[in-house]
Amino acid sequence: MRFHIITAAFLWAAFVESRKIRGISSSYKRFYRERKSFLCIDGSKMIPFEQVNDDYCDCADGSDEPGTSACPRGRFYCTNLGFRPHYIPSSRVNDGICDCCDASDEYNSHARCQNTCWNLGQKERAYVEGQMKTLDEGLRLKQQLIEDGVLLWREKQAQLRELQRAAEDLQIKLEEHRKRKHEADRLKEQTLKALKVGDRGFRHQNSTVSHLFQLLDSNKDGSISLDELKAKVVLVHDETRVLSEDEALTLLGGGHQMDLSKFQNTLWDVLIRGDGYKIKDAHSAPGGLMSEDTHLKAADRVDSNHATATHPLVKI
Repeated sequence: MRFHIITAAFLWAAFVESRKIRGISSSYKRFYRERKSFLCIDGSKMIPFEQVNDDYCDCADGSDEPGTSACPRGRFYCTNLGFRPHYIPSSRVNDGICDCCDASDEYNSHARCQNTCWNLGQKERAYVEGQMKTLDEGLRLKQQLIEDGVLLWREKQAQLRELQRAAEDLQIKLEEHRKRKHEADRLKEQTLKALKVGDRGFRHQNSTVSHLFQLLDSNKDGSISLDELKAKVVLVHDETRVLSEDEALTLLGGGHQMDLSKFQNTLWDVLIRGDGYKIKDAHSAPGGLMSEDTHLKAADRVDSNHATATHPLVKI
């Protein structure tokens, strides 16, 4: 009795295995549900279900022979559990060459194929894990570079702001220097103009000094003697009185004669003021020599203008 039960179970398993549809993926199983008839997947033909995988091509698209090599356009699905599933041409089914790593394509051939899917899967998983580690390391390095770049950018921005502030300070100083230079150039121009005016006045004054010296130097010997001075110079308020010898010696600086250089530095100033001594026979008593000599008036105006131009706050 027990033997009959085991035999029946074996026969049933063989029957189920024989009715198993080979070479299809799980997404196509709905087309191969066992029934009385089978519709070609392209809808071109209806055939009895018993003709599926009977090693005879009935459908033009080869869909009735997914597990055999009968149809030239057919393809066989390698499940390859533990590795990547893929399709192979139906012509490779039972050709003696192991194309599927799970050996499902050589189910009825002399080839002794081993299921290598697990080993291949392990190798691929190890490779993928290595790639993932490399990717993670690359991402970590990328993040580090980004952070370093941000820090460097902030540092450069701070340096840039510092340089901009320094440039602004330098620009302000430059404008101040330009203003100072402009003011210095203006003062220089005024000074040069004043010096030119003063130089003309000085030359005119020298000619006036020389003229007056020659007027007092009666014998034209290049010096004014005691007698020449007494003959030509008188008191402003007493023109009739002749200077005493002591007065004349005082005007001559203690000596008995005076050359042009000494005259210009001493006696000239006395006569120009006109408040104590003047040239004899001068017509304007209050003004002295300045009142009667146009050259002296011009020289005095030049001196006054020069002083005003050079020192604007000084009133002559």
